[in-house]
Amino acid sequence: MAIQRHNVTFDRLSDDVLAKWRAIPPAIVSDMMNRTQCMAGRIKPVKKGMTVCGQARTVTCMVGDNSAAHYAIGLLNPGEILVIDAGGYADVAVWGGIMTHGAVAKKAGGVVIDGAMRDVAEIAEMGLSAFCAAHVPQGPHKGFGGVIDGTISCGGAAVSPGDIVIGDDDGVAVVPLARATELLAASIQKIADEDATIARIKAGETTAQMMGLPEPELLP
Repeated sequence: MAIQRHNVTFDRLSDDVLAKWRAIPPAIVSDMMNRTQCMAGRIKPVKKGMTVCGQARTVTCMVGDNSAAHYAIGLLNPGEILVIDAGGYADVAVWGGIMTHGAVAKKAGGVVIDGAMRDVAEIAEMGLSAFCAAHVPQGPHKGFGGVIDGTISCGGAAVSPGDIVIGDDDGVAVVPLARATELLAASIQKIADEDATIARIKAGETTAQMMGLPEPELLP
């Protein structure tokens, strides 16, 4: 099988806009997308406290093969997030320390994989934000092929090149680039609303009161 690559272009967000997105947790923006576009709970950072925020470049791997991902590293622009659909397969790692060195050399913003990584202790110390579904020592094969810069499903979330990838200890959310302006404004307002709610709690209101929940029925 061949490695294939889509010839794609997308609007690149300014540093100022990306800085605003870095203040938005994935939970907030997912709420603004009707609680959708979150990757499956299996996809978590390799080290607690890691965050990721940037525009996506995508790869679909054949299960257990990382040849397309190797090629995609060389295409990355600074700050971009490599998002890899590896089929959710947990028993063969398609990313490791050598690839992390390659991504760091390209000044990548991070890597998110619906699949397995190895060398995770090394990766955790290298400064590249890395999210994955599993850790396993068994390494990959080469040469079965894959697709670069197509629309993929990663952890059940659709991801296209240029979409905004946001992750923290909760996991990862994906913002469609076409909705970025609208969703950034909505997310900023949501944070302000939650700050006001917290102030009401500190003033003595209960969350049940604020939600208008009825009093529970008393049972004998």
